[in-house]
Amino acid sequence: MPRFFTGDALGAIKTVDYSQNGSKEWTSSTKVLFQGQEGKNKAIQKLALSAEDDSNTLLAAVRADGSTNVFTVNSELECEEQWQWKETRLRDGQKFVGAAYTSTGVYSCTSNGALRLTKLSREADGGLHSELAALPMRLAEWRLAPNQQTFAYAGDEVELSVWDTERAFSAGPQEAGSSKNNDSESKKRKRSEQLLSNEIWRAKNLPNDTLNLRQPVRNTAITYLQPSASTSQQHLLVGTQFGDVRRYDTRAARRPVENWKGVAKVGAVGVIEKGLSEHEIFVSDRGCNLFALDLRNGKVAYGYKGLAGAVTSIAPSPSFVASGADDRFLRLHSTFSLPSAVGEQQEQKGDVLDKLYMKVTPTAVVWDGKVSAAISESGEGSDEEADDDVWEEMEDVESDDGRTERKKSKKT
Repeated sequence: MPRFFTGDALGAIKTVDYSQNGSKEWTSSTKVLFQGQEGKNKAIQKLALSAEDDSNTLLAAVRADGSTNVFTVNSELECEEQWQWKETRLRDGQKFVGAAYTSTGVYSCTSNGALRLTKLSREADGGLHSELAALPMRLAEWRLAPNQQTFAYAGDEVELSVWDTERAFSAGPQEAGSSKNNDSESKKRKRSEQLLSNEIWRAKNLPNDTLNLRQPVRNTAITYLQPSASTSQQHLLVGTQFGDVRRYDTRAARRPVENWKGVAKVGAVGVIEKGLSEHEIFVSDRGCNLFALDLRNGKVAYGYKGLAGAVTSIAPSPSFVASGADDRFLRLHSTFSLPSAVGEQQEQKGDVLDKLYMKVTPTAVVWDGKVSAAISESGEGSDEEADDDVWEEMEDVESDDGRTERKKSKKT
């Protein structure tokens, strides 16, 4: 059944396993892998994992003080720290806005544009080698593409931008249009909208409003929608402080191909995650709302009830999605495929299957990436099996006209 890793505001790392009991109710079991500490400087801001093999999982945790820890978690849920380093360019008031764990190494990015790739090795000397790059400041989120060839970021007065991953690090940390550039050059680049070194594409602001005033750029969340073999064609989704969700196709235009207004019900868009089903996207706001959105028309397919805090992290998995929230609960939600036809009514809607009080606010949640046989089979045949159980409880009786009918037997 599904397993998720969580990190919290005091730096603890836990694993949560879900299962169904005989009455089909969902239950959870929790194990602490790494103890938290007093003070919020060790708060986990991002988690990223990579499956080393079928039995071991590599888990990277980036913290508020700039440190990164990499752990090995085996099939018995025994956790051992393997590597540790610190991002020295993280400044006071800044935070990590992205992390990814790949076969190449661990990527991390801060809100002040400090991008790092740390390559790991199990050699006796510790085997840590870091490559640095500098990006613009005031970033809200950074994402690595599924194929790792590109990455994207967006932020406060920072338009959505797509970069070539390999070339970004080959340029070195001084060449990427960050705070190292002098003011005159920054102004020139802003006026001409010239792409920065190794930048592939950058979005263009929306047209002026009805009063001919420039519209502010307030991006709060981004995600890639689908893998692409071409670095020049990427599909991305962006959430804004105004509650809008915008879809971009980098080959089609610099402005959004879709701009769905007012998706968030309370404040800004908080978190955006691509679901594992077709056309499915999960969106939260700064209130207590979590929605499943249909990418074909930008409409809310269904929402989840009972949340009492803003969602801090979303972790999609097959048939389920987990969310952590400010009310200190970790919730397991059911998901259902969207209708095959656009605009068709959604018959089955997701629900909260279980909620677990975590004592400390969960700040990051990730799925372990492993599909168990129980999950793959749970969505197929469950309804038929339930119907069979009902029929088995029925007994044959003969009516007055001689016809045989089914009658449900009473349980004792």
